[in-house]
Amino acid sequence: MTAACILGCAGQLVTAEERAFFRDVKPWGFILFARNIVDADQVRRLNDSLREAADDANALIFIDQEGGRVQRLKPPLARLRRPAALFGQLYGRDPEQAVEAVTLNHRLLAHELLSLGIDADCAPCMDLLHPKGHGVVGDRAFGADVAQVAALGRAAVDGLLAGGVVPVIKHIPGHGRAELDSHHAMPVVSTSLAELEETDFQPFRALADAAMAMTAHVTYRAVDPQDCVTLSHRAISTVIRGHIGFDGLLMSDDLSMRALGGSLAERTRRTMQAGCDVALHGNGALVGEPVRDLMAELRAVADHCGDLAGRAAERAADARAPARRSKPFDPNAAEARLDELGLAGHEAAASQDIFARAGLA
Repeated sequence: MTAACILGCAGQLVTAEERAFFRDVKPWGFILFARNIVDADQVRRLNDSLREAADDANALIFIDQEGGRVQRLKPPLARLRRPAALFGQLYGRDPEQAVEAVTLNHRLLAHELLSLGIDADCAPCMDLLHPKGHGVVGDRAFGADVAQVAALGRAAVDGLLAGGVVPVIKHIPGHGRAELDSHHAMPVVSTSLAELEETDFQPFRALADAAMAMTAHVTYRAVDPQDCVTLSHRAISTVIRGHIGFDGLLMSDDLSMRALGGSLAERTRRTMQAGCDVALHGNGALVGEPVRDLMAELRAVADHCGDLAGRAAERAADARAPARRSKPFDPNAAEARLDELGLAGHEAAASQDIFARAGLA
């Protein structure tokens, strides 16, 4: 059986202890953080080792590669990509060009990821930008307008899928109104349900056919005054599966984030009872924070997430289906077109041969 979890590992190779653990648990997928990345060959070997340890050649390897502030792969492995807000600004001048630019940008992201053996990206952010919202979203949002965010989010999804990388829309049903960073504390939103349904929930509703989505560690008083979305059966059943109509694979945001209280075992149990299909744990929530007792945390998640079965297993199979099915693509032509639009990727040395030097051509 396959465990209903996505797990990280501590370093740049799979240790003997981790290998034995993954062989026993068989997690559905893995997630990489900056701590796991040195160079192209090392990342490819690590991904091969993770899949081998889980005895699953089709295990998805996830990463957070949005561009802007959230980009685990950096030069020379991947160009520094522009933040979502810049594409949103272009949309205000020329919606058609903005959609083209986002599609190309995410097709390039997929090209870089898949060449390293990474076939799932925790992107795009479908959160609306709100003036009082915490900066943890900020320029990661495509904008404040529902139609704009929906259109550019769709373009991002299309670009990733064309490159054989499965997107994860986040943070469903919206993190933009949160005035606290859920990496550190629990945000509570008091906006009425009617207003939420007309605004923040709408971009997700427009992409309800996406293969995967990640929950928001945000408490909406109008939905469930006691529990955040990740831990709320009411929020998942009535909002995510109900109003939004999302029927793809639903994963939690990182269970090691400080917004959540209680032990990892309790967090995992409650996440699965609330209706998530898969529990995500990477122990990489706080940038610069040393990895804690990762193995103990991984064991707690694996012991309490249960096996992937029933409708969740069907969703998981559907989510994997597009992975690694990339279409023919000329990355240099795509980069040149983005350059014309003022949104090309870049690196410190401004070199144009990144694909060749990183072995990504």
